[in-house]
Amino acid sequence: MKIIGNIHRHLRRTYNRMRLSWHTQMRQRQSAIRSLLRILDIATFFGALGFMVCFVLYIGYEHSPSQLQTLYSTMHSLRWLFALNITFRLAINFRQTIAETRIVKWIVDTGILVSVAIPLLHTNIAASWPALANVLSGQWLNIGILLAYSIVDISYAVMRIMNRRTNPPLMMSGSFLVFIIIGSVLLTLPKATYNGLQYTDALFVSTSAVCITGLTTVDIPATFTPFGQGVLALLIQIGGLGVLTFTSFFAIFFSGNTSIYSQLLVKDMISSKSVNALTPTLLYIFMFTIVVELTGALAVWWTTHDYLTHMSSGQQISFSLFHSLSAFCNAGFCTLPGGMSNPALLNSNQSVYLVTSIIVLAGGIGFPVLVNIRDAFSEYIHRMFNRVRHRKTYGRQIHLYNLNTKLSLYATIILFLLSTIAFFIFERQNSMNGMSTYTQVCQSVFNATCPRSSGFQSISPVLFSPATFLIVLLL
Repeated sequence: MKIIGNIHRHLRRTYNRMRLSWHTQMRQRQSAIRSLLRILDIATFFGALGFMVCFVLYIGYEHSPSQLQTLYSTMHSLRWLFALNITFRLAINFRQTIAETRIVKWIVDTGILVSVAIPLLHTNIAASWPALANVLSGQWLNIGILLAYSIVDISYAVMRIMNRRTNPPLMMSGSFLVFIIIGSVLLTLPKATYNGLQYTDALFVSTSAVCITGLTTVDIPATFTPFGQGVLALLIQIGGLGVLTFTSFFAIFFSGNTSIYSQLLVKDMISSKSVNALTPTLLYIFMFTIVVELTGALAVWWTTHDYLTHMSSGQQISFSLFHSLSAFCNAGFCTLPGGMSNPALLNSNQSVYLVTSIIVLAGGIGFPVLVNIRDAFSEYIHRMFNRVRHRKTYGRQIHLYNLNTKLSLYATIILFLLSTIAFFIFERQNSMNGMSTYTQVCQSVFNATCPRSSGFQSISPVLFSPATFLIVLLL
């Protein structure tokens, strides 16, 4: 019995040593996998930054065929790095990858894997669907997929770094600096200007665009190419939507794990009904803004296309889109020589000034007020529909406008009427002398609306009377 007991203890010790050794090996294996995943994440992050540099070089400079081939080869190598990271994560850490990956990341990951597989299957696809093969193998499609993946990957990395360690004010101020610096670099690219631009001027214009002040040290139409004006429009859109709204959208949409304090702050800022509705509300802000700006662009084009005859159809559309965006965001930038005082506009039927004033007012009163007005309009339509069908409404909202909307609308209407009347009285025989009464009324409406926030002007302030200067300062 003693011998049997010794053998049993020996076998048990051997089993425990083997089990401990197995657990140690498993921990070492898991630690090695985590280290490898971390290395791949770091490599992918720097690869994404590298692609952004390549993309800026690609769109911002003129290149020889050999330089283009070098850029294409570099982008192709980065695509394989991204595909390796995606494949390795799915193969080694499948469950955790499935649990942590959000829908946007799945879309860009799938795009990368498909773009890698297309060259391998190009012959078979070309044999059956040649047109599809040409589209799938196009450079801009592949560059677009790489750009989307890089933006998402960088956003994920930034959110992981900032997660639960940064408060919203620091995020907002940091976002301002990031967008301003990126915009200033893009505005100095050779393809962004006709004759080059000093960095100090680019930094000033970028700051003015993001902060939507409308101040500029250069002549916008004479300095910036259509590409440069597109960059300027993007900076204005970011500033107009609100940098905090923009960064909060990325924080919540990409990572989904921001702090409760941040979510409550964003909830109050965008007038969301609940924390769970933040992402739909932020998406709604983007869609609502785009719809309003497109509607404004259509109105601008309709009122100017007969007078801007020196422009091609494409240039007229570009001007309308830029002008509507600049007006709704209250930025005050204009791509016409002389701005809103351009003779082609001053000699028009003045409709563009009235349309611009409406767009400026819509952007100035704020998104929550616009949404409340839209909801009230929908409620009016619903009640009218029920009256026509002789139905009674039960449990419908009685007070359609909240206190914020009432205060904003009353203040806007009072300031608008008083400033328009004052401008007409003080400038009728001064800066507007010689104009018809209708033109003077339209110019009074426009020049009394814009000083509040937009920065547009159709009459030089040098011609204003001292009383008008005081009104402008007050507004």
